[in-house]
Amino acid sequence: MLSLQPSSSTPLVVQITDGLRALIDTRSLKPGVKLPSIRAFAATHAVSVFTVVEAYNRLVAQGLLSCQPQAGFFVNRVMRAEPPDRPSHARHRPVFDADWYLQQIFENRDWPLKPGCGWLPDEWMFADGVRRGLRKLGAQGLSLSGYGDPMGLLALRRTIAQNLAHDQLIAAGSDQVLLTHGASQGLELAACCLVQAGDVVLVDDPGYPNLMRLLRSLGARLIGVPRTPSGYDMQRLEQLLAATELPRPTVFFTQPRLQSPTCSRASLAQMHQLLKWATQHDFMLVENDIYADMDANHQASLASLDQLDRVIYLGSFSKTVSANLRVGYLLARKDIVTRLTQRKMLSGLTSSEVAERVVFNVITDGRWRRHLKLVRERLTATHDKVAQALQRLGFELYCEPREGMYLWARHPQVADSMTMAAAAAQEGILLGLGQLFVVDDQRTDWLRFNVAFSDDERLWRWIEDWLRR
Repeated sequence: MLSLQPSSSTPLVVQITDGLRALIDTRSLKPGVKLPSIRAFAATHAVSVFTVVEAYNRLVAQGLLSCQPQAGFFVNRVMRAEPPDRPSHARHRPVFDADWYLQQIFENRDWPLKPGCGWLPDEWMFADGVRRGLRKLGAQGLSLSGYGDPMGLLALRRTIAQNLAHDQLIAAGSDQVLLTHGASQGLELAACCLVQAGDVVLVDDPGYPNLMRLLRSLGARLIGVPRTPSGYDMQRLEQLLAATELPRPTVFFTQPRLQSPTCSRASLAQMHQLLKWATQHDFMLVENDIYADMDANHQASLASLDQLDRVIYLGSFSKTVSANLRVGYLLARKDIVTRLTQRKMLSGLTSSEVAERVVFNVITDGRWRRHLKLVRERLTATHDKVAQALQRLGFELYCEPREGMYLWARHPQVADSMTMAAAAAQEGILLGLGQLFVVDDQRTDWLRFNVAFSDDERLWRWIEDWLRR
């Protein structure tokens, strides 16, 4: 018999489902046991029949009960025993390769400290805007039939085109905007349409691990273009393009501004020269500009200088709205967008119109731009604090951008950052292992710090103690 609290703020339906679930989990109610009939349960616990019907139906939907016509409700006999919950960092012994990195960064969020992750804390996000967006979606109603527009929600595509014309001076119509399942799908679509096995592909070095794995899976030959604190190593890039022993590169995947992991920024002059070389050597540019909303200066992009002739431009709402909604976008020439849309249909039909409508409601909220301004201001203040803490501990900073999400740093006592990252993982601290970001996968002394998760005295105490050993 359950003990229900009618005066509690927790609805009676929830009390019943939670109570019965607990009895089943502890095997106080064993598999195959028949539950009281709906009317008997309602009379015993002084609740309405409708409340019991709803509770039983929820437990059936969850697979805990089975309903047998003319017989009643029974505890399900076919239930797999689940292991007890443990923190993810305790479930997985760290194996520092790209697979481990992706699993920890993108799947598990219960590390006590995660200065190596790639998102902003929940409290930094536009939670009120998302809640209002969901309420508005509920009030608007939504068609549940069909798969939606293969290019994505037209209203959101129009808004993106208008905002980029205003903020980035990229002149594009809604028919040049393709919505994607996050920027990751945009990268995959571009790679699958532009890259064939054996192609030479240029990437930032250090750069994005997931992209490098994707390109290698397509059979691409990756050539790293070294980053410097002031952008690209233009001399090295010129040498790579002039090398006669290398085939002509097909495409350069790059992040000119607030690049991950270094947070460095290419200059306007560098981008102009890069576009000249792209024309001269006949290669495409895929500009992954997912940190554009964190740039207070609204610096020109490759896409704005090129107006989408040789540039495919990627953006996302994962960093400032929600990564869980998985809404990104891609801009390109119309002929390229047509090819990418066909590829999108082949790989996953359409993207989620529900998520796209929520994002549309969020970014057309009058408080959206104020939210972005607050995020930028908060990042600047946190950059200063984290940079000071790292330097106080003896770290060398690659550059001090005072914006964006990351600091790329190394310590003279740490010859191999894997040693430090492995020790940190044993204490529930997820560091951004530098090796994962370099093209040749060689050990390095660099680490990536997400400033939003690094402003924590527990982290600094651990680093200080570890360095003293």
